[in-house]
Amino acid sequence: MLALIAFVPILVTLVLMMVFNWPAKWSLLISLVMALVFGFFFWDISPLALLGSSIYGMLSSVDVLIIITGAILLMNTLKASGATAAINRGFMNICPDKRVQACIIGFSLCSFIESAAGFGTPAALAGPLLVSLGFPPMAAAMITLIFDSTAVSFGAVGTPVTSALSALGLSGDAAYTAQFAFWTALPHAIMGVFLPLIVLMMTTKFFSKEKSFKPALEAAPFAIFTGLSFSLPMLAVSYFIGYEFASLIGALVSIAVTVIAAKTGFLVPKNTWDFGDPKEWNKDWLATSKVSPTEQSNMSLIKAWVPYLLVALILVITRIPQLGIKGLLTSGAPFVAKINNILGFDNLDWSLKWAYLPGTFFIIVAIITNLIHKMSWGKIKKSWKDTGSQISGAALALLFGLALVEIMKFKGPSGFSMMDEMAGALAKVGKELYIIIAPFIGVLGAFVSGSATVSMNLFSNLQFDTATVLDLPTVFIISMQCVGAAVGNMVCINNAVAASATIGTVGREGKLIKTNAIPMLIYCAVTIALLYIVIGLGVSPAV
Repeated sequence: MLALIAFVPILVTLVLMMVFNWPAKWSLLISLVMALVFGFFFWDISPLALLGSSIYGMLSSVDVLIIITGAILLMNTLKASGATAAINRGFMNICPDKRVQACIIGFSLCSFIESAAGFGTPAALAGPLLVSLGFPPMAAAMITLIFDSTAVSFGAVGTPVTSALSALGLSGDAAYTAQFAFWTALPHAIMGVFLPLIVLMMTTKFFSKEKSFKPALEAAPFAIFTGLSFSLPMLAVSYFIGYEFASLIGALVSIAVTVIAAKTGFLVPKNTWDFGDPKEWNKDWLATSKVSPTEQSNMSLIKAWVPYLLVALILVITRIPQLGIKGLLTSGAPFVAKINNILGFDNLDWSLKWAYLPGTFFIIVAIITNLIHKMSWGKIKKSWKDTGSQISGAALALLFGLALVEIMKFKGPSGFSMMDEMAGALAKVGKELYIIIAPFIGVLGAFVSGSATVSMNLFSNLQFDTATVLDLPTVFIISMQCVGAAVGNMVCINNAVAASATIGTVGREGKLIKTNAIPMLIYCAVTIALLYIVIGLGVSPAV
């Protein structure tokens, strides 16, 4: 009974956003109020604890808002300086075909950004680039959100895997870590080969005059080649080198290989395809909020790319533990802001690692860009003003969404939270069915929290313990949890809100989630089928 009640706020959010097309901010506000009521009456959580959890959740949205603000500011700065126009020319020179551009920018570049930064930044950075190249805003949002999945398990230099191992107390177990990394990488590698083609098929079906899969199938050789260029090195690195750099190296290889292939015409379709005349686009494809036009310029391609290269360099340097910078930036004051024991609750300790956030680096690079691109004060002022207007709608949704998450995570006097009840109910289905359920628990965690890392922290122990009780290899189940958490990025509310705010499609988050549920289900189905085959063949991990 409690499990059903716990599901209600999530179901209400889904219905309001996907059936009635309510904006995320109002859907989440309704669900937040419901969670507060349920927490008080059914979980015996005191009003003070509910208030403390809400405050903690809203404070937790600050880091996400900094990331979004930084990403949007950098985007607006590059547009105002003329760098975006130069980058557009560069990609048009590589290949004008929108299917090829979707593969290179949507898949390869998104994977690199996710590998280096994580935190849902790919859609915020690559999405606007696709729009500036002539992609309908809704298509750009869909493409980047779906592609921000295969690299996620090893994103931010392996943070989700690291978090899971830490939560399980297995950080020092090299054998378990190696097996966990491999069995997480394998389903990603298999789906990674075909995901570019699936996304192209969705793009040409939903966002073209012909409403057909045919244009996508014409580009199938290049799409599959793109998938292979990432999946093979990612799988090899995860097995032979280590999970921290699996996605990063895979993405770098993929960018280099696909750009060279496109430039030389290797596997590129003979006919050039695009979305047609923008004047004839369906109104549902268009932005709902004003996005400032791109400033034209004759800036050199190298100078235009310098800000992105700076972001990549800073992110990689600050995320390699051996260099010592990561430890410094996350060590404490003055680099970390803290509020301990919010309203007297010792389990509500909030901290903001502001010096480590990708958004902070985006803002710093935007300011540096003002100088190196010699921007006028008028253009600088406009980029900041546009940024403020674009993030205002997303801010409320993030505040309400993360407050909802914390209330659902808070354990009442019984020792159980709403999230515990939800996941516990899903786990009581028996050994055979649990294999089907396992990845969707990971999806659920990412959906409600907006983070694969949070999903791993929430459910890794539950998955491990349940697998032990059901006599299933724990490595397999934890790996399925990790894949599900990554795939959940396609449909999670926070990512949809962030992408919509950046690209200008605020208010259509529900439609995005509904569309992206298609590849999410396919991804999970392939992962489940793989595990059934592996177990059926009698394969067991060497731990």
